[in-house]
Amino acid sequence: MNFFKKLFKSYTESSKEEINHQPVNLSLDDLFVHNFINKGGKFLYSTTIDEVIVNLENILKENNWKQITCSDFDLVKLVQQIAINVESTPKQSVPFFTPCEHLIANKGDILFSSNQLGSHKITELPECFIVYATTSQLVKNTSEGLTGIKTHFSGNIPTNISSVTNYTIQKNNDDFLNYGNSNSKNLYLLLFEDL
Repeated sequence: MNFFKKLFKSYTESSKEEINHQPVNLSLDDLFVHNFINKGGKFLYSTTIDEVIVNLENILKENNWKQITCSDFDLVKLVQQIAINVESTPKQSVPFFTPCEHLIANKGDILFSSNQLGSHKITELPECFIVYATTSQLVKNTSEGLTGIKTHFSGNIPTNISSVTNYTIQKNNDDFLNYGNSNSKNLYLLLFEDL
């Protein structure tokens, strides 16, 4: 009887080990959201432009922000539907509302270029970001994001390509590529379903 207990016990332990080591394959959007939230990011999902406007308005009310910085022509149209002052040049005390190039699923990062940031470094911009992105901007990794930029802007590739990697302001980044350059932002993501 003792022999059967040991045999059965070793069988159940090996079964548990097999179950615990099975890889989980998430879709790009699920993977991005999982990684983004684990880094402290906040996002609101929208299926209509009206929902995007309502979510933006709720973010502004929640944080008691009376003005916003936005230089993107299409996003300024959205902001004009809300009773708020819009600045065109960034100020440290005013949240920065911007689109992005890509959403990096495997890291939960958001990729920007000079199209959004101009000549500013991410560290020079306000601590609070509100980013508008669409589900079609999701890519698997940074390499696919850079390839997407190169393909989309063939012949006129933007400069100043960088990413926000942390969504908790006080968090230090040990990545040697970002040494001395903290890309941490208090970030809200307005994710619009466009597929």
